[in-house]
Amino acid sequence: MWHGLNGIDPIIMPRLYSTIACNLDENLLAAALPLFEKEQVEAIEWPFDSLYQFEHIPGWFEELLQTFATKKRLIGHGIYFSLFSGKWLPQQEAWLSHLEKLSRSFSFDHVSEHFGFMTGENFHQGAPIGIPYTNTTLAIGQDRLKRLQQACQCPVGLENLAFSYSVEEVQRHGDFLEKLIEPVNGFIILDLHNLYCQAHNFDIAVDQLVQLYPLHKVREMHISGGSWENSAVNPGKKIRRDTHDAAVPDEVFQLLEKIIPLCPNVKFVVLEQLSHALGSNDERKQFQEDFEKMNRIIKKATVTYHNTSSKGENIFIPDHRILTEAPIEDTLLFEQQASLSSILETANNYEEASTLLQRSALANTAWDVEHWQPHMLETAMAIAQKWKNGFA
Repeated sequence: MWHGLNGIDPIIMPRLYSTIACNLDENLLAAALPLFEKEQVEAIEWPFDSLYQFEHIPGWFEELLQTFATKKRLIGHGIYFSLFSGKWLPQQEAWLSHLEKLSRSFSFDHVSEHFGFMTGENFHQGAPIGIPYTNTTLAIGQDRLKRLQQACQCPVGLENLAFSYSVEEVQRHGDFLEKLIEPVNGFIILDLHNLYCQAHNFDIAVDQLVQLYPLHKVREMHISGGSWENSAVNPGKKIRRDTHDAAVPDEVFQLLEKIIPLCPNVKFVVLEQLSHALGSNDERKQFQEDFEKMNRIIKKATVTYHNTSSKGENIFIPDHRILTEAPIEDTLLFEQQASLSSILETANNYEEASTLLQRSALANTAWDVEHWQPHMLETAMAIAQKWKNGFA
């Protein structure tokens, strides 16, 4: 019997659902329609807060969502909550209120958010950027997850990052995620393309990365494609970006096949791709082929693996009331985040950004800007400046 990554024993597999990230978008729906017609799509992940520009959800799209919701196969994925903002913002209060209303209309099987805080002053503009792993950020993140769970009244979780500034940050990410979700008995979305990015950008073996995550907390997996960018500050170094605008690499499919049997509570595997990368017939066909390949791997993984140490199914629901009275805030953290956002979005090059960071309130703090990898600071600038006008 195959023993998994570096001797980690596989487990007895639950039912897995082949899922697409689906929204009210013409290109994405056109690409997915043949898959719906063949009844291959078993669940939908809905990025519910990306419809802020629509006053009403069309009846036909609501009917589609309800069809999956009634089967407990509709999952919500947030973008804009900005989990680690040092200050509790009115936009966050409004975001939770919106989620609470949606959760009364649609029965989400679970709801998740991105790790990090959103750069930019406009709540629907910017990119999720990482934070230092401190007691302060841990307390804020746990507080926000409690509020998230209170609003949706279902399991809640977080997605692992594709981006980090240093090897140490990469190595600590899985442990920090596990501490964050503990008070709400939360889950982790293990994004395999994000692992692929981290492994390449920091020259770490994927096998080593996987072992740094609590795989028994994984309830959902993501796969997607991305892009390569040449580094100006490190000639010859190619940076892997999680841009969701290309076919899924073979390495990610291979990783999916290896990791599924190691996650006893995984329930959904989601294919993601952005709309602007699905405009042509060839792109849509590739999307369909990627989904069908993912589906074949999932169906193959339903073969039973044996492991006497299996922890059993986790329903990821807290067993007691957990909400605190007032949101936790940290003014210094908020000021540091504002300073970092400004630098990333306005600096003309790496040298300028590096100089500004050394003169900022982030210098000689837990942010550890003195040890950020130059090519990753360069990448953070590219991300922030690309998305500062919104996810268009």
